[in-house]
Amino acid sequence: MGFYIKVESDVKIYVEDLNPSGCKTILFLHGWPADHTMFEYQFNQLPNMGYRCVGIDQRGFGKSDKPWTGYDYDTLSDDIRCVVDALDLHDFTLGGHSTGGAIAIRYMARHQGYGVSKLALFAAAAPSLIQRPYFPYGLKREDVIKIIQGTNTDRPEMLREFGDTFFFQHVTQAFSDWFFQMGLQAAGWSTAAIANTWLDEEKLFEDLEKIHVPTLILHGIHDKVCLFPLALAQHDGIRNSILVPFKFSGHGVFYDERDEFNKELTKFIEE
Repeated sequence: MGFYIKVESDVKIYVEDLNPSGCKTILFLHGWPADHTMFEYQFNQLPNMGYRCVGIDQRGFGKSDKPWTGYDYDTLSDDIRCVVDALDLHDFTLGGHSTGGAIAIRYMARHQGYGVSKLALFAAAAPSLIQRPYFPYGLKREDVIKIIQGTNTDRPEMLREFGDTFFFQHVTQAFSDWFFQMGLQAAGWSTAAIANTWLDEEKLFEDLEKIHVPTLILHGIHDKVCLFPLALAQHDGIRNSILVPFKFSGHGVFYDERDEFNKELTKFIEE
């Protein structure tokens, strides 16, 4: 069932709520530059196992409204709080991929983990997607600037190049085209704005310390977007966290090893 939830007077967020009567709820936050349909291979399986799966399109992406502003992690986490309140979610697992993982971390800090009983991070873009003087991991700053420039000059080509680095396992041309079209659903300005947020955002280092729920970290060792040392930093910074390296996955861990991904996620929720 798909519907819209108003998060500001002129901004609505698109939400899919699968198996609303499920015994346990998972709220999925997609990564850049995709939308909630990137979790298709979770949504195909987990509701049949009794889970309620809620997927949202972040503002600027998928079927959600695409305002000119609001692409900082504070505002994006506030959008999540609006969804949580509107659906009256309690005792749920919050799961986020890549930038969605960073937003999930900000939600835990900014909203004191409201309603969340467990946190799951999938190739999360945290505590910093880029290298910094005190954090010699992640992408080079100029690599992200190149993405922004590509977004503003030839977004389809930028998306193609980015998609080529996303998965470690072989994907068919049809699958690659599907993933490419997902990125095109976003607005160009929101695509660039999120990349600018990667450059400016440093508070996630502090946010990690404010997470007090059991946390699962699933990360591909071949990830070329959020490099594996980011997962190690998350594990070090979050108390009561479990890190599961995926030996045959890149950034698209949710698809590269989808059966193992679903297994580890549901096992964590049931523990």
